[in-house]
Amino acid sequence: MRVLRLVGVTWWLQLKMRSRSSFDGILSIVYPLFFATMIFFMYGQHGDQEALVAASVGAACMGVWSAVSTTASTTLQGERRQGTLELLVASPTSFPLTVVPATISMGTIGLWSLVVTLLWGRFAFGISISFAQPVVFVVAAVVLAFSLGLVGFLEAVASVRYRAAWAIGSLLEFPVWLICGFLVPLDALPDWVRPIAYLLPPTWGVAAVRDAALGGNAWPDIALCLVSGAAYAGIGWLLARRLVDSARMRATLALT
Repeated sequence: MRVLRLVGVTWWLQLKMRSRSSFDGILSIVYPLFFATMIFFMYGQHGDQEALVAASVGAACMGVWSAVSTTASTTLQGERRQGTLELLVASPTSFPLTVVPATISMGTIGLWSLVVTLLWGRFAFGISISFAQPVVFVVAAVVLAFSLGLVGFLEAVASVRYRAAWAIGSLLEFPVWLICGFLVPLDALPDWVRPIAYLLPPTWGVAAVRDAALGGNAWPDIALCLVSGAAYAGIGWLLARRLVDSARMRATLALT
């Protein structure tokens, strides 16, 4: 219960701070709308309503990943600039437990982007999504945001030693959109790309959200999204402990 309370309070605090940030709170919602608008125009040319709905769901999910990818890579760099990274490491609480709520809060902000993108498609472009399974859709969206937050945790600890960590997050943003089937079906990608896609939680999360919206069976994809996200969190946990131990031995925590 102590751990759950710690994670919950930290998540809520991080969520409030990021919601008031012009970059994390506003741009993470407005920025994906530019891409969504281009996507709606492109898919709308063919007049295929089902493809347009699928593209609308994919574009909405893009906002969740955008909210995590760049900001997660700069999380610990920001703590270092503010002089609080040493305090987090020295606190009695395990270091990973202080980082995971921050990245999960980014995925939560991404859910706002998802809702705004769907509303933008509905009222600006007339894309009507009936949501065949509305409850499953909500569950799939929450699982997607949670799993991407766990991926962001691994990204945060893996990029802590790089001054230009934001560039790493930006570099990962567009390939994940393409590889994980946000807009392009996996069947249309080369065969060698698919095994990579299957290792990434967004692949299963986007498939689950799309199946829930269109009436498919989303539960297997939801389970795979959770399992793969947990695997990334486990790798991030081990890496975080290794980095902290190395920084303590070398006295390089405040350095890159």
